[in-house]
Formats: sequence, structure tokens, C-alpha cells
Amino acid sequence: MSDVALIKSLLLTLPLAFLTWRALPAGWPVLARLAGGLVGGWAIAAAVTLLVPSGLMAYLVSFAIVGSIYAVIALGLNVQWGYTGLFNIGIAAFFSIGAFTTALVTTTMPTGVMAGFTQQAFGLGAPFLVGVLVAGVAAGLLALLVGGPTLRLREDYLAIATIGIAEVVRLIFQNERWLANGPQPLRGIPQPLNCLVRDAGCEWLPAPVMALFAPLAPRDYTFVYLVIAALFVILTFLVLERAIRSPWGRVLRAVREEEDAAAMSGKDVARIKLQAFTVGAVIMGIGGALYAHYMVSIDYSHFDPLYATFLIWVMLMLGGSGNNRGAILGAFVIWGVWTGTAFFVDMLRPALAAISPDLPARGPYLRLMFIAIVLLLILLFRPKGLIGEEKFVSRLSGGREQPQA
Repeated sequence: MSDVALIKSLLLTLPLAFLTWRALPAGWPVLARLAGGLVGGWAIAAAVTLLVPSGLMAYLVSFAIVGSIYAVIALGLNVQWGYTGLFNIGIAAFFSIGAFTTALVTTTMPTGVMAGFTQQAFGLGAPFLVGVLVAGVAAGLLALLVGGPTLRLREDYLAIATIGIAEVVRLIFQNERWLANGPQPLRGIPQPLNCLVRDAGCEWLPAPVMALFAPLAPRDYTFVYLVIAALFVILTFLVLERAIRSPWGRVLRAVREEEDAAAMSGKDVARIKLQAFTVGAVIMGIGGALYAHYMVSIDYSHFDPLYATFLIWVMLMLGGSGNNRGAILGAFVIWGVWTGTAFFVDMLRPALAAISPDLPARGPYLRLMFIAIVLLLILLFRPKGLIGEEKFVSRLSGGREQPQA
């Protein structure tokens, strides 16, 4: 195995080790599961690195990064809808506010900005983690602004409010040149740890660490970012799993099932709803930040309701509403369906052209039709998703944690 292949396999070990660890029997000792996850993850990563062609590997890594970003956002929606029953159809607002916030915080203001308005009017040049943190806070503040006056009313009002705020946010970023370059792309968003694949290197890292990554070229940066995205998915999943199995998580389910009964039990239903809505929005904002740093250049068109709201809802419905593992699984499956339909439509172009010269231009609509068919099949045959909601979420409840049939 070459040095580059060895480093790539080590980078792929983290996400694959997490999957292997989750697949091992829960009855194993903790250290045995951790060791098994690491060994199994590295073995799979090494095999994939050696056997998969480089071109296909690059595609798979890019696919995994975007799937991980969508998984983070789906986890945020799962807190709102899956566990609390809050109908948020303005995901694009929190997704985009997170992306643009981190872009404005982490970019560096170019010279001559105020004279020509050719770029955003400010840029703090903050570190990546600061940008992600501020993005989550900005999305959370927006959720407080929207949810405060609407969550005390019927669910219809929350749906209307989230649709409206998503459109308002989109129009602001589309038209205000001083803020985010208006209709033109907002470029120059820094990539975290890209110094690992550049000649200059990361000055703050020890020399042995830089020597380890020295064989990597700039084109190998996607492997580094995959580790970053996977870390956010893993941390978000573990934190939410702990929260859902706490008394707070059980109150969320009580509010979802029968909020009047929860209120009679002394729970402040409006406050609990606002907490869940805000937590979900913060996670969506973090997902938006990850998206911005991966894309490097963003504009308002990236947060079309199709990609930033509808697709995420389908991901959660397919994976399993009320199950964090299902949210992650659904994100990867639907993203695979969405990207796979692009190849399928390309294959159909000759046949479509034979029927009518105008049909190949309508290929993108076929992708929407395929996703709509998938959603219809989910509702008909798997209304609880691929992984149903767990009946028992507390280890003290005396029951086994099994998904619903």
C-alpha cells in the first residue's frame, strides 16, 4: 500500500469505524465494541482504498460528504417533527442562515469593497469552529423569533410562519448586495484544515503530524473534509441519543402524543415546543455551515425549497421519523436516489429525443417525479420508515429498545 493510500484509509477509518461499532452486538463490553469498531473500520477502509478506482473513490467521498451534511439537517428536523410533532416546512431558512452566517464570519473582507459593492461588506476572518458556532446561534435566534409567537397557536400557524420566513431570508440574501453579494455567488469561503494538503502546511501542528499528511495533494482534500463532516454527524447523533433518552426527551414525546395531557401533568408545553424547535434549528444551521465550507462558493439558489426543504422531509420519512438512526439512513438513501436519477435521466435522453426534441430539456422534471414516486411508496408501504420509532427510549423503563413494526 502506497503512502497516499495508507493515509486515505486512515482518514476513512473514522466514519467506517462508527458504522462498524454501531453494527456490533450491544451486549459486548464497551472496550470490545470500540476495538472491534476500529479494527473493522480500518479493514473496510483499507479494502475500499485498494480496490476502488480513484475516479469512483473521489465520487463516493464527495457523495458521502453531502450525505453527511444532509444527515445533520435531517437530525435537526427529527428533533422538531419526529420527537415533538412540529411541522417545519421552512427548513431552507435555517439551512441558508447557517451557511451565509459562517461565510460572512470566516471570510476576509477584500479591498475596495465599499466602493464597488462587489462582495460582502464585512468579513471577520474567524476560524472554522467559530463560524460553525455562530451559524448555529444565528439559526437558533431565528427559531426563537419565529417560534415564540407561533408555537402557542395551532400547528397551521407554524407551517405558515416557517414558509414565510424561508422566503424572506431568501429574498434578503438575493437582493442585499452589501450583505452577501446579492444575486452573485459569495466566494472565498475558507476550507478547514486545507493546510494539510498544501506545501506550506499547518504551522500550528507538530512536525510529525505534518510529515504524515505530506504525501497528500490538494485534490485529496475531500478525504479530510469527510472526516470533519463525519465527526459532526457522530457528535450530533450521540448528543441527541443521550438527550432523547433523558426526561427531556420523554417530555417531547408526551407533547407530541397528547399535549393537553402533558400540560395537565405540569409541563410547560409552549416552552418545551420552543426548546425543541430551537434545538432543531441550531442543528440545521450547523448543517448549513458545513455545506458552505464544502462548497466554497454559495448563493441564494443553493437553498431552493426543493433541495433545502422537500428533499430533507423525504429523507426523514423514508429513514424513520422519531429515530435518529433512521434520519441518517434516510439522508444517504434519498441522496443516493437523487444523484442516481441524474445518471438514469442521462441514459433516457436518446429515447426522449426520439419521442420529441423538446423532451430531453425536461429531464430534470423526471428526477422530481422519481422522488415523488418514492415518497408515495413510503407513505403506502412503509409509513414508519425503514427504521421505525423505538418503543422504549429509556434504559430504566424495563423494556428492550426495539423498533416498531
